[in-house]
Amino acid sequence: MTKDTIITISRQYGSGGREIARKLAEALSIPFYDNELIQKAAQKSGYSKEMFEQADLKPTGSFLYTMSMFSTNAIGFDLPLSDKIFLAQSDIIKEVAAQGSCVIVGRCADYILKGHQNTINIYIHSNMDARIERATTLYNLQTDKAKEIITRNDKRRATYYNYYTTLKWGNASNYDLCINSNTVGINKTVDAIKKFVELC
Repeated sequence: MTKDTIITISRQYGSGGREIARKLAEALSIPFYDNELIQKAAQKSGYSKEMFEQADLKPTGSFLYTMSMFSTNAIGFDLPLSDKIFLAQSDIIKEVAAQGSCVIVGRCADYILKGHQNTINIYIHSNMDARIERATTLYNLQTDKAKEIITRNDKRRATYYNYYTTLKWGNASNYDLCINSNTVGINKTVDAIKKFVELC
């Protein structure tokens, strides 16, 4: 693995992406960031941790369009709270990436670190049946509600990503590696990503 390698993990809900990211970080002996980013961003920005967790994104166009509007003498206007939170979180992601090798889960980290040297972007997906099984087993969801919740969470993640990056969430061209965690299971998916990272 190249020195100071940053690995971002984007994932479908129920695909095991967070577990894979955590195990990958352990296998590579590097820091793992997920909810820790919220805590760090909250401490630095002055916003409460709950604000980061509960920020409700209701995009009306694109974040870049919003920013362009506010940069053209929009005196007296202020960015929505969700956008302020995104910017605060982005600063923290850049800070932890500057500190050295790590694994970062979600939060548009692949886009935020675009152009950052030695960044590897991974996308984890899985088929719906496997995701429903995981959701009912690990997340204690009712089987008849699992698919609905999975679909809703995927839509939320896609909306968030598409709004803040103007790219399409899950599009293979955005990532260096896309892998179906259901094909070989969680642990072998970790092994496969580790080997890929070591080749980069």
